Amino acid sequence: MTIEDLASFVPARPSLGGEPAGFGVVGTPTNIVAGASTHTLTGPLLGWDVTVRFRPAGYVFDYGDGSGARTTTGGATWASLGLPQFSPTSTSHVYRERGTYTVSLTLQYSADVDFGSGWRPVPGYVNAPAPPYTLEVLEVRTALVDRTCAENPTGPGC
Repeated sequence: MTIEDLASFVPARPSLGGEPAGFGVVGTPTNIVAGASTHTLTGPLLGWDVTVRFRPAGYVFDYGDGSGARTTTGGATWASLGLPQFSPTSTSHVYRERGTYTVSLTLQYSADVDFGSGWRPVPGYVNAPAPPYTLEVLEVRTALVDRTCAENPTGPGC
């Protein structure tokens, strides 16, 4: 059994988004978040009824500015991590120039098959692209405020 034998089984497409939604700020982390889950498909394979289980194994990000990353997780929102906005995460990216960027993701699924006698791993990965995510990276200019972020960590822009 090879990964090529599973060509008729198309895994679910992952989701792709970011924080803040639809934009980023030059020089600060933009949090890119992908979503995928383990799922199964059934159907005929090599003349047998089979169940194929797809498990997310690798997330290959292209941040649209010539850089990318491969992670074993799709990341998480700042809120779910208990972090303030613009905090670095395992999937965040810092853009150095303003502009419009298209982020892309290829999810690498590991596959297992069950012909009715238990799961058997299939060597290799099945790739599933996410719909592209477009974001506008802006420059932010600071303004005078009453206190610094060290003095008032919950103040605007902190």
